[in-house]
This record gives sequence, structure tokens and C-alpha cells, in this order.
Amino acid sequence: MTFDNTYRMLIGGALQAGSAGFDVINPATEEVIAQAPDATPDDLDRAVSAARAAFPAWAATPIADRKAALSALANAIWANAEEFKRLLTLEQGKPHHEAGSEVMGAGYWLQANTALDLPETVNEDSDDRISMTRHIPLGVVGAIAPWNFPLLLAMFKVAPALLAGNTMVLKPSPFTPLTTLKFGELARDILPPGVLNVISGGDALGPWMTSHPGFDKISFTGSTATGRRVMASAAPTLKRVTLELGGNDAAIVLPDVDVEKIAETLFWAAFSNNGQICIATKRMYIHKDIYEPMRDAIVAYAKTVKVGDGAEQGTQIGPINNRPQYERVLGLIEDARDKGYTFLLGGEKAEVPGYFVPITILDNPPEDSRIVQEEQFGPVLPLIRFDDLDDVIARTNATDYGLGGSVWSKDEEKAWDLAQKIQSGTVWVNETQHLSPLAAFGGIKQSGVGVEGGLEGLLEYTNAQTLVRRKKPAFAQ
Repeated sequence: MTFDNTYRMLIGGALQAGSAGFDVINPATEEVIAQAPDATPDDLDRAVSAARAAFPAWAATPIADRKAALSALANAIWANAEEFKRLLTLEQGKPHHEAGSEVMGAGYWLQANTALDLPETVNEDSDDRISMTRHIPLGVVGAIAPWNFPLLLAMFKVAPALLAGNTMVLKPSPFTPLTTLKFGELARDILPPGVLNVISGGDALGPWMTSHPGFDKISFTGSTATGRRVMASAAPTLKRVTLELGGNDAAIVLPDVDVEKIAETLFWAAFSNNGQICIATKRMYIHKDIYEPMRDAIVAYAKTVKVGDGAEQGTQIGPINNRPQYERVLGLIEDARDKGYTFLLGGEKAEVPGYFVPITILDNPPEDSRIVQEEQFGPVLPLIRFDDLDDVIARTNATDYGLGGSVWSKDEEKAWDLAQKIQSGTVWVNETQHLSPLAAFGGIKQSGVGVEGGLEGLLEYTNAQTLVRRKKPAFAQ
């Protein structure tokens, strides 16, 4: 398939342009690259109705056939990987190598989910009765995907929802709708009409979805503030929700690490995808015994990293994806500058077109500063000195967030013990950002509700149903 510059929604198996459109901006140039369909309430109603009509047959489809469909979707993504990669860089801003990794990962997520099965549990098999619990699909799922990994994080939802027997209406972010709409074009030739519907729209579409009575579940990835609104909107109809929200992930670096060997790895733990990752390191606690050499090594490496248009060869970090987030990151930098904090690198506004923020690293700002307490979601990192393990754990956990964290040490057992004290849904030792479609991923505290990935994530898209049959009816003589 050769991608053209026409973008259409998928509703009930038909591709539709929509009655109106909105501009999609290349964040590296601030130029309009395409028009995406702007769904109306009627478009949403039709998508939900199509998904509802397709649900009985899809739920009754053998799971082996549903797995085959996921495999076909994965193969379609891989077959069009080059086109997806270039389009993703255009709309999201990330460098080609990161866009390529996301595209391949999206296919992998679909394929890997085919290894999962819905369990059936026999609770009792006695002379009197047999009791078993099975897991049945919920119905119609509304999926709302974010702009930082638009294709991959959409597949976090598509794969388990469809595998479990649900149908779906998928909405990409208005900042990054294009790759998802093209995925919908591919899905049209693979899935029965109505099983997957893809619609795009502006800021109003998300709230229309979360309050729509036709959805049985909303799966949302985005900020904690928006997650609260999603949960409130879903409450009147008691929709199930999965919310993967923000994080303020801490990295704890112990004094026995090899500074020169680990500095580059620690840098990318914070700055991959320009820091626009919910599980990126947002604050880095470094033991006092190695603070200065580690600080200097990270800054020295940062100075070698090329920031620029993701479509240009050699670019390692692209722009912030959109203007609202760009202005928010600049606001955090301005606050740090106004407070007189020490900048080791960056701290100024890039005077070029595009939403570029220079790599910015701060030297030991106060624990109560905004740059330590808030999720920056951009290329800004505070380095913070510590000298006591109990104290650094207390500081790490003193947050409303609880998504991820990491511990770095040559002493793996010590690091493992320390990791278990961190109040986060996922904690890594000597790595970070590794996620598996076969392992549960989710936040605690205000970083989310429910999980994605693994059997636990698959079961989020089901209801548990217990069936009981009495072998010796009470009315029998």
C-alpha cells in the first residue's frame, strides 16, 4: 500500500472523509502537513452503532480466528513499515530511528498478544454440582490514544480488546491522527465491518466518547488531570475504565556504578523520545559520592546529542510534539530560571521554527521545586544529590504519582531490595522503559487505574462470569 495524502475515518467497514476537517502540524516546522476528518456527534453515533452491531458475531468468533486477525494486522503494519515511519515522524516529530522502532513495536504488540488465552477456572466439581468461571467480552470499547506514541499505544488497546472478543471505536490524538487513520485503512481489509472503527476529531470528541451511553468501557492513555475527567464522565453509566496516566519516575543511582559506562544509558532513560514518555526518568537522585563526576559525564554526553528535525539524518532528539506541551515545558524552565536554580545545560528558548526545546539539565534544585515535583514530559531533567537510602526512598515516594522507577547499582541484590520499596507499578533494576506485552503494566496512586499488558491486561477487557450447574436437582426424586 502506498500512503497518499487523503485521510479518512473507518466507520462500519467504510472509509469516510467527514463533513469537516482540522489541520495537522509538523512540530519541526510548524507547517500544515494534512487535513484530518473532524468527527461529528453523528459520526460517533454511527461508529458506536456499527461496533454494537458487529459485537455478537465477533464475540462468537473462535479465539483462534481472532488471533489470526491480530497476526494479519501485525503483518500489514510491518509490510508498510517504511511509510508508517515517515508519516509518524512528520506528525509526531520523533527521529526516523525512533519512529521505525515504534512501528515495528506496534506490530510486535499485536503479534505477541496471540500467545495469550482467556482462562476458565473450575471452582467445584463435586457430586452435587459443577462451578466454573470464564471470562466474556464486555461489548463496545472506546479507546483514546495519546500523541507521544500514537501507533504503539493504540495497539496496547486494540490487541487485548479484540482478542477478548470486544469491538472498538478508536480515537487518536488530534495532534497525531494520521498514522492511526492509515492503520484503519489497512484494518478495513482484515477485520469484519464494525469490529474496529477509527474516528478522529478535536478536543470535543474525547468527552463525547467518555459520556456516550453506547460504550461499555473506556481505555484512556494521557495525563492524570484528563484521566480524572474521564473517570468522572464514565461514572454515570458505570463504564469500566482503564487509565494509564502520568508519572514522575525517579531513578536512584547508587555510588558503586561505573560512571563513564552508565552516563549515556542514564541520559537516554530521561531523554528518549525527547522525554515525552510517561515512564521516562523525570528526576534523577545520584549518591553524593559520585554526584559531581556523574553530573559532569551526563552533561558531557548531552552536548554530543543532535537535536533537530526528525526527518534529517543524524537527528537524535526531535521537537516537542505540540504547542500546548511546548509552552508548558518552557514555563517550567522559566520558573526554574526565576527561582535562581543552576542550569548545567540549556535553559534558553531555541530561536528557530518548530517546537524545539534545548536539552536542559539542572543542578540539584530543591525537592519542593516545580521541576522536581511535576511531570515535565520534555527534555528537562533535574539531577539531585542524596546521601541516605531511607531518605531517598522517602523522597521518591513522596508524590501523588506511582507509575515507574529505577535503581542502578553493581550490587544487584541490594538494588533489588531497594526497588521493592519504591511505590510504583513498575520498577526496573539497571534498565528502564522495558515493557512486555506479556507482563502487566500500570500505575498506582494517581498514575492510573487498571493495567495494560499480560493476562491481567487482557482480563481488563472482560467480565468474569461464573456458571453453576447442579448435578442432583433438589426437585429430583
